[in-house]
Amino acid sequence: MGLGGLDDADWARHFAAFAPLPDNLPEPLALRYHGHQFRFYNPQLGDGRGFLFAQLRDPVDGRLLDLGTKGSGTTLWSRGGDGRLTLKGGFREALATELLEALGVNTSKTFSLFETHESLIRYDEPSPTRSSVLVRLSHSHVRFGTFHRLAWEQDDRALRALTDYVVALYYPEIAQGPGELPARLLTRVCERSAALAAQWMVAGFVHGVLNTDNMNITGESFDYGPYRFVPNGDPGFVAAYFDNTGLYAYGRQAGAVLWNLQRLAEALSRIAPKAALEAALEGYGDAFLAALRRGLCERLGLTPLGGARDRALVEAVSAFLLHRPVDFERFFFDTWGGLARRSFALQGPAARWYEGPLYDRLLAALEPYAPARPERLDASYFQGDAPLSLVYEEIEALWSPIDQHDDWSAFNHRIQEIRALAALLGRGSQVHQTGAQ
Repeated sequence: MGLGGLDDADWARHFAAFAPLPDNLPEPLALRYHGHQFRFYNPQLGDGRGFLFAQLRDPVDGRLLDLGTKGSGTTLWSRGGDGRLTLKGGFREALATELLEALGVNTSKTFSLFETHESLIRYDEPSPTRSSVLVRLSHSHVRFGTFHRLAWEQDDRALRALTDYVVALYYPEIAQGPGELPARLLTRVCERSAALAAQWMVAGFVHGVLNTDNMNITGESFDYGPYRFVPNGDPGFVAAYFDNTGLYAYGRQAGAVLWNLQRLAEALSRIAPKAALEAALEGYGDAFLAALRRGLCERLGLTPLGGARDRALVEAVSAFLLHRPVDFERFFFDTWGGLARRSFALQGPAARWYEGPLYDRLLAALEPYAPARPERLDASYFQGDAPLSLVYEEIEALWSPIDQHDDWSAFNHRIQEIRALAALLGRGSQVHQTGAQ
């Protein structure tokens, strides 16, 4: 992307002090949007601690790349906040994006993380605490809430202009076609969002705050606050301590995404027939289930067979994880490659769970499948004793030496482990670098 020649001082100047990149945005853009927060509409939102800093083109496929900040200070939309990000918050986001990418989730990437050496006061963690500024790389900063704002303001001209802009930049293949353009756009956003919801489920990830302002039109996962990786398959597992009703619990995420898409359809109904938009929404369920079947086969290292057999596998895995409190990552580690790993599973620490009718059903569902790349079973990762995971306790253990001794070695080691797993699974980037120096 033309950044390979930057030295350490350049990195600090551009990605901590935010001097404009050459021939790029002359000043940052803090974007305005609205949103439904825990189902309550809030017209007072916007980029309150971040901004769009630069836009680049991917040299491989030409896609637009947004470099956006988090923790870069106050904007017009800060609503009394300090606009800062704790170092622990930046550390947690870096871990989340690395592992989610390795697990096949369409996620933003943590592009850089700088400690700013300021002290912050936060009421939900020990204070004063260390401060940081993060730059994330994504493909769009256009949120569902961007459409909500224009609909709320009854600015149909701008709403049409935004629709045209999004199609031209992100979905040019639908610029021409039958029916209304907003409905064609909603169809694509439904497909992308359904795939994302399925990816979260397969990865055992709980975003925690699935408000409409935390979803964008390219179907990317971003803005990681109180997220968690599930310890087991409990559908009621909640990430955010303030989600008192479990609205965004692990097993309710697909429904939450659909609710958000319905609100996007309401905004678009100002410029397109409701019937066409409702027809676009109807495809969400099938798209989610199809993505879930594909994703589960990939998560298990199996070649999809399609149809009833993939459905039976999803049902067998779901039933097993629901009723057996086996560790989520341990299950996929033990079951990766299907029946080829059965003897390994039966000799491991979770062996006591691999018996009974539910396990027999799982074995029957796995029987027709073959490993997609059987040679990967011989990799050192799958010959090890335990899977790589980032449940809450592990993240806290990685944070402790940073907090107490400014020792980043365990963090850097975990990042390298995650990237090795990503490479084994054929994901991730060998160029992208994140770490502390």
